[in-house]
This record gives sequence, C-alpha cells and structure tokens, in this order.
Amino acid sequence: MRDTTLNTIAVIIFVMTMASLLGPLVNLSPLVVATVAAGGLGMITLDQLGLQGRIGNILMDALAWMSPDHRQRVLHHEAGHFLTAVLLDIPVEAYTLTTWEAWKQGLPGQGGVIFGLNHLDSQGEPSQITPQWIDRYCQVWMAGTAAEQLVYGNAIGGDDDTRALIMLWNTLNRPAAEGVIKRRWATLQAKTLIEKHREAFDALVLAMADRSPVATCRQIIEHHRPLVDATLS
Repeated sequence: MRDTTLNTIAVIIFVMTMASLLGPLVNLSPLVVATVAAGGLGMITLDQLGLQGRIGNILMDALAWMSPDHRQRVLHHEAGHFLTAVLLDIPVEAYTLTTWEAWKQGLPGQGGVIFGLNHLDSQGEPSQITPQWIDRYCQVWMAGTAAEQLVYGNAIGGDDDTRALIMLWNTLNRPAAEGVIKRRWATLQAKTLIEKHREAFDALVLAMADRSPVATCRQIIEHHRPLVDATLS
C-alpha cells in the first residue's frame, strides 16, 4: 500500500474520531459518522483498484499545498530538474507541480518534470547506451535533490528520482554499490551545475510558480547562459 494511501486513511480515522467525540455536542448522529467513514474507506479502495492511488495523492497534495514552505520546496525541486535537463540537452516535454495538475493534463505520476527519453529508447539494448548519456540522465534525475540541498540544506523529496536511477542501473546489470556511488556523484554534479547557473535557476523558479509554458522557461534559461559563459571566459 502506498504511503499516500496510509496517510489518507490516517486523516479519515482522525476526522472520524473527532466527529465521534464532538458529535454529541452538536447533535451529530453516529449513523452519519459511520456512513461518512464507510464512504471514505470505500473511495480509497476504489482509488487503489482503479486509479492507482490518484485520489489519495490529490487529497494529500491539497493539504500539503496549503503550506507556503512546501510549495516553495516543490518549486525549487522541480526547477532543479528542469534547469539541469535543459543545460544537458535533454528535452523537457512538460511539467506539473501537483497530482491534480498532472491528472488534468493526462500525465502519469504525482507531478513533476516530464523528460524526453527518446534518446534512451533509440539506443536499443541497455548495453548500447553510452556512458555520457547515462551520466546526463543520472544528473537530471538527482537535480531535484541537489536543488533542495542547495537551497534548504537537506532534501525531503526525490524518492521517485532515486528509484528511476536504480531501475536504470538494474537494467544495465551494474553492481548496486556502484549505483550508490553514481547517485552521489550525480547529485554533486547537479548541485555544481545549479550553483553555476543560480540566476537562471532563481528566475526559473518564479516562472514555474506562474505556470509559464515550457518554451518560456527554456527561453529564460537560454537568456542567462551567455551571461554565465561570459563570466567564465
């Protein structure tokens, strides 16, 4: 069972418990409480069987999104992915910041940056993927974690990103210990890249907060790249 589902059940149980305790004070029938509880648990069951937990994710997103700190952390995390992908010439097809936005756009998952994986697909067998492209994708996957660490000093999100890297590593039949080293290396490289392009990163965060189109976000990054190149030259 997903962590989101467990959290949703916990919320329902808490609400129902409070309703049971406070119900007599406001003349709330126990039958109403029981009916609502049964309906909520039934909805969760339907959600898990038919919607892959989307409703639970949307509810938990809505609760978390009330926190300005959470919203900013998500923005910085996803901007890290977006910036690093563009800088490493990996196409960005779309982005969303919540499960609800992803659902409305017909995108899978709980929201985030959707990368173009055509290059990996075109390589055929995993053994034919060049080390250079493996390094690029690993950096992009770990860039959200790197962005959080850079801005907040720690990372809360990134579990799905780590799983994506591990899945690739397993597909390549590479040693697990080597994958851990690659993950740390990719995080450090992504953090260095974001630091080097910090102005572009900060501008991108603002643009994504306004839900600017992908093309506009890319233009913002490209606008700042000559400034960085001039400073380094």
